Amino acid sequence: MNLHALWNSALDRLNSLGGQRAVDIAIALIIFLLAMAVAWFAWHRRSRTQTSQIRSLETEHLRLTAEIATLLQRYETALRGSDVTVFTQDQDLRYTSISNDFLGYHIDEIIDRTDDDLIPADNRAAVVEMKRAVLNSGQPLDRELQIFDGQISRWYDFHVEPVRSGGRVAGLTSAVVDITARKEGQEHLRLLMREISHRSKNLLAIIQAMARQTARHAGGIEDFLNQFNARVQALARSHDLLVQEDWHGASMKDLLRMQLGPYVDAEFTQVSIGGPAVLLKPETAQNLGLALHELASNASKYGALSVASGKVTAYWKQIANEPNGIEFVWTEEGGPTVNVPKKRGFGSMLIQQNLSRALETEVDLRFEKDGLRCQITIPRDHLYSLTPEPAPDT
Repeated sequence: MNLHALWNSALDRLNSLGGQRAVDIAIALIIFLLAMAVAWFAWHRRSRTQTSQIRSLETEHLRLTAEIATLLQRYETALRGSDVTVFTQDQDLRYTSISNDFLGYHIDEIIDRTDDDLIPADNRAAVVEMKRAVLNSGQPLDRELQIFDGQISRWYDFHVEPVRSGGRVAGLTSAVVDITARKEGQEHLRLLMREISHRSKNLLAIIQAMARQTARHAGGIEDFLNQFNARVQALARSHDLLVQEDWHGASMKDLLRMQLGPYVDAEFTQVSIGGPAVLLKPETAQNLGLALHELASNASKYGALSVASGKVTAYWKQIANEPNGIEFVWTEEGGPTVNVPKKRGFGSMLIQQNLSRALETEVDLRFEKDGLRCQITIPRDHLYSLTPEPAPDT
């Protein structure tokens, strides 16, 4: 029996039982059931789709939450390890969040407090005025301000932005960089440039004086060029030594070795150097370096260093009746017989007059028969430091 025959048979039975009304009711019921089945199937399918979408959204939400947490952790780590501090404040300038300790206070000491509580009165007005300007204008501001943090005054570079909520300014957020080191570097550079200018002028004055005095005592152009070149090189050697020490002074021993170097062998076999550790001030090192050059140059031409048997002894000691100064003595022996020069040259004048005037001290230069002797008193004002224990002879 096919489906059509079954349907006709069912209609005949319904018709015999209740007539046409029963048939209509049955048909309506069947249609209703079919409609409900279709509706349930559609709802079930949509529900499964929505459930799948919800699960997908939940997964994406979890992924994004984890990614944001990781980025936030990196951001906080980067801020903690830097000189940058980020904070937010409400309209009353009460701190609502902050990334690092600031102004000598820990984070928990800053939250819910205002600038009136944290910033010293001497620095507060400029900071509050800047922040109020941002709140009132709604425009960002950048400013460098100096604030006392409880220990020292530090410089900060502020970048302040308004925070808006519902179309109005509800607070502000700031990024602050500690620029104290940069400011100190700029100030150090200014002082350094000023010092370089001062030293350059002094150096030019010295060179100009050397050129004038060398020309006055030179026998001719060639003689002038040789002497002037040697003296400029001596001045350069003293400068090289000072540069090596960042212009913090020059060791007496190093200065002697630097100026004697061009006139002796590498082992300094003809020279004996000894005395306590002394650090000379820069200008003293320049003036004394020129005098030592004149002594060494004279010894190599006419004195102890002009013969293999000659010997130069350079030593210094602390002055007994002036514990803060030193006495430097240069003696020569074993060289040619010394005759007192009939005419005083530039070297003698530089040692006896220029050095005496520069150090405000006494200089005793003697042309003794067995060798030249020079005694120089160096006052404490021209020394940075003096160690009483004598350094070993060289």
